[in-house]
Amino acid sequence: MSTERPHSVSVAGVVVDDQGRALLIQCRDNGKWEPPGGVLEREETIPEALQREVLEETGIKIALPATLTGVYKNMTGLIVSLVFRCKAADGSPTTGDETRALRWATREEVSELADEAYAIRVTDALDAASPPAIRAHDGVKLV
Repeated sequence: MSTERPHSVSVAGVVVDDQGRALLIQCRDNGKWEPPGGVLEREETIPEALQREVLEETGIKIALPATLTGVYKNMTGLIVSLVFRCKAADGSPTTGDETRALRWATREEVSELADEAYAIRVTDALDAASPPAIRAHDGVKLV
């Protein structure tokens, strides 16, 4: 039996508007731009976690089902992230406890605002490639 700490699983929702822009949040704790998301709670399903995290961080309820566009492993933080392309069903963007600011960003703006490890998640979602992308990173850069 291993004594290493286990991986955690997170979800992120790339909400895409009718102009093909992605909704990014600026995190209150570190000032970084990324898609809304977070760690799954013990008793919730993946779609429930996705809907909860996007709603908590943006004020937007997303339509389900959402499309899985990538699986990413943070090799340093031991986090496996499932990223989905989403469409807003209700609500309007608003900041919350974890969100300093929100912004609809074009593909080019995403690459300027977000660290590479998060920008690639958003651009993979905007591309909606099939099959989903599978990538590894160190928390900032792809590895």
